[in-house]
Amino acid sequence: MTSEALASDGRTPVEQYYGKWAFYRLWGMQEPASVLFSLFNFGAHLTGGLRLLREMDEGHPMRSFYLVFILCNLNLWIWSAVFHTRDTPLTEKMDYFSAAFAILSGLFSTVVRLYHLYDSPATASRRRFMIPWASVCVMAFAMHVTYLIRLPRFDYGYNMKANITIGTAYNLLWMFYSLPRPPFTRFLGISNTYRPSFVLVPLFLSLTMMGAVGLEVFDFPPWWRIIDAHSLWHLATAPVVALWYRFLLADAQDLSWEAVAKKLS
Repeated sequence: MTSEALASDGRTPVEQYYGKWAFYRLWGMQEPASVLFSLFNFGAHLTGGLRLLREMDEGHPMRSFYLVFILCNLNLWIWSAVFHTRDTPLTEKMDYFSAAFAILSGLFSTVVRLYHLYDSPATASRRRFMIPWASVCVMAFAMHVTYLIRLPRFDYGYNMKANITIGTAYNLLWMFYSLPRPPFTRFLGISNTYRPSFVLVPLFLSLTMMGAVGLEVFDFPPWWRIIDAHSLWHLATAPVVALWYRFLLADAQDLSWEAVAKKLS
């Protein structure tokens, strides 16, 4: 099972074996660029996540949800680096399943934030949806993993479509945040006529992230047998992640949260 493309000289065919390009190895790493750029993403989540937790209010209702989101993504990028270092059936599944779990955790926390399912005196009528929503996410992940494990061969096409679908839903919700009239209240108890200075940031970052996914879909032979589309995708997401945490912090520190708390006190 091979597919061919022309090398940079336009004459020599570059062969792809079982869906993978040939790379120069570095210190035993099969795809060193993807390993390095995976660590870039790990660093972006670590530094951005620590700053978010350090600077947001200790009693903020979204704090625990963001902590879970951060841990899921740190786990993802560790396994991504391991998988690209050594491709085995175990490291492949841990990478793919960790990615699915991290994307679902992002969608989960996004719905909790935008539809105000968190625990707060102002959300008594909404909190009852928390357990059903959490159950849907857990069941979706369990069904996803079970389906892929039970197949005689890993369904890469389905796995990519599932992750892209969840990721698109996640990004669309944050794009709606930037609209003049989103299908939810940006800050509970505050009219949507209030538009914070950072209101357009999630629109920009979501579009950028969705554009970066194109690097994952449209594959090409690695440049100099080092840099391929997949590694560039990892490189492109790292700065977006760093900016994303800045936005989450700005959103969490908006005075609208305090305004609602004062109304209820």
